[in-house]
Amino acid sequence: MSLDAAWRGRRVLLTGHTGFKGAWLGLWLERLGAIVTGFALEPPTEPSLFAHLSHARTLDSIIGDVRDLAAVEAAFDRAAPEVVIHMAAQSLVRPSYDDPLRTYSTNVMGTANVLDVIRRRGGVRAAVIVTSDKCYENREQMWAYRESDPMGGHDPYSNSKGCTELVAQAFRASYFKAGGTALATVRAGNVIGGGDWAVDRLVPDAVRAFSQGRALAVRNPAALRPWQHVLEPLFGYLMLADALLGPRASDFAQAWNFGPATDSEVPVSRLADELVRRWGEGAAWRVEGDTTGLHEARTLTLDCTKARTQLGWQPALDLAEAVALTVDWFKACRAGADMRAFTHAQIDAYSAARRAA
Repeated sequence: MSLDAAWRGRRVLLTGHTGFKGAWLGLWLERLGAIVTGFALEPPTEPSLFAHLSHARTLDSIIGDVRDLAAVEAAFDRAAPEVVIHMAAQSLVRPSYDDPLRTYSTNVMGTANVLDVIRRRGGVRAAVIVTSDKCYENREQMWAYRESDPMGGHDPYSNSKGCTELVAQAFRASYFKAGGTALATVRAGNVIGGGDWAVDRLVPDAVRAFSQGRALAVRNPAALRPWQHVLEPLFGYLMLADALLGPRASDFAQAWNFGPATDSEVPVSRLADELVRRWGEGAAWRVEGDTTGLHEARTLTLDCTKARTQLGWQPALDLAEAVALTVDWFKACRAGADMRAFTHAQIDAYSAARRAA
């Protein structure tokens, strides 16, 4: 499927455009010809993918907080969007333990602010609300979670994402059921890719360790996760938004899982092995016991049957390919490459592979 015709000239408000996933999506939308306005806090890390892609100079970037309703309203007035993709969030589990109120206010009330402005201003035909695979009530089950499974979450981050899903569901049922805005939520697996410098995530932790000649410390090597390259769910989000703009919009205004193939649902140790193999240069990893005492799920996988059968989306990359793209990006960055051009090239290669499939 080609997305070019679907996005050329469309006005898009992308919240969270300074973050890891948001920066990738902002570049992709620009490349597709969309008119993109971004709304987010300053980049959460230094360095940042947002800075590497020169987004501050190439799209209409508004720095603001989704918890500030007036700022959200002003962003909508400036963007006049036809499509809203809401990604702004406090996106890490461990910081949610340190500051639960900020996590809930950003993830729940921030989303409510965005949805309420959509409700009141009109003109938005499609809205995609990005939550997380951790929104489910995790029962440590061996079978994958479906979109109809109950929301929950043990920690404040995960629970806030479950709450966000319920808020979106309530707005859809109360305000958007009769038409106007087609509203969907999306839940992705554990994404990896170039430009993620977050603290306490496996890949950026590995890049920092390997670059400094240290072994990567791994807390829970047996934890099972659905690993996927960042472009995989982003392609799904774009496909879904396009469907929400179509004649059968109401059929797609619901929750969707976007996860990897089952052979990429592997333990942390397997991903660490793959990172070591691809990085080379004597890279290694070791087990370091978790001394924080904080809860961490042992098993979490997604059932993406609905996305495959109803939307026509399926993953295109296996784990080795996802790791190769990720490591190649970081090594190119270390070598001083033009990372905007390099990231464009990775998007183009991925899109070409999709078209050929």
